[in-house]
Amino acid sequence: MSEPTIRWGILGTGGIAATFTEDLLLLPGHEVAAVGSRAAGTARDFADRYGVPRAHGSYAALADDDGVDVVYVATPHPLHAAPALRCLEGGRAVLVEKPLTTSVADATALVAAARVRGRFLMEAMWTRCNPLVRRAYALAADGAIGEITAVHADFSIAPDYDPAHRLWDASLAGGALFDLGCYALSFTWPLLGDPAAVRSVSAPAPTGVDANTGILLGYDSGAVALLHCGLRGESPHAATVVGTRGRIEVAAPFYRPTELTLVRRGAEPETFTAPLTGHGYTHQAEEVARRLRAGETESPLMPLDESVAILRVIEQIRAAHA
Repeated sequence: MSEPTIRWGILGTGGIAATFTEDLLLLPGHEVAAVGSRAAGTARDFADRYGVPRAHGSYAALADDDGVDVVYVATPHPLHAAPALRCLEGGRAVLVEKPLTTSVADATALVAAARVRGRFLMEAMWTRCNPLVRRAYALAADGAIGEITAVHADFSIAPDYDPAHRLWDASLAGGALFDLGCYALSFTWPLLGDPAAVRSVSAPAPTGVDANTGILLGYDSGAVALLHCGLRGESPHAATVVGTRGRIEVAAPFYRPTELTLVRRGAEPETFTAPLTGHGYTHQAEEVARRLRAGETESPLMPLDESVAILRVIEQIRAAHA
């Protein structure tokens, strides 16, 4: 018997909504059934562009659409929590673009709402679903490089300064941490877990958002993580997991890699490759589909408690430089 088609609703019509929709359209067993926007015209334009059957002029209408199994929330960061909650209340499963919310309090409430209702909820951290990142985690867990001593990861870009753009706008939770640093933190978490110590140095933009941030995490094992995110210069976008008997080099961009190399003492380096399908969002869409078809309400690849814990570290770093 064929598996049931997963019917998606897209909440929001911006760039990330379009990119994710384009990847969904590549996948068998997935259907983009509806789109919702705060303006009916914007929803209709998006629907016409991608051949989406139903266009809703409000988020509530999308949340109440019984022809939708799961809603992808693709609004700006501060507008994740309320629409996601409304979709859960409407009986939908929900995939929320990263970060899950912009505060621990909102994330905790959203997770509680999903669990009370028995509805699927997941942060859309595509990195966790990438097959090569998963291979890196498996190699580390199997002891391929011995005991992990350090993780290095960087994600810094150099966009033009525009105080009106969301990246630089404090009212839209702009800054490097929420947009870029979350990737480095989330990549590190399955390898080392919750840090025992958090230290950071951050330089602000004129709008007050963090523009260049270095993070040092310490762990009870003696391991450290050295992470960097920024908006003032292009970094390599690479990651390395260092161990007592070797290292795993995740090629750029580490958040959606197509290559990694295992380097071990006394052995030839081993390189693993995996091509991307579309933009690279297909893996997380397939993960959502697997969990929904299995009747599960959470993904082990991106556990909800980890999404909240990572936000807690981000809050700690932001508070230190407020």
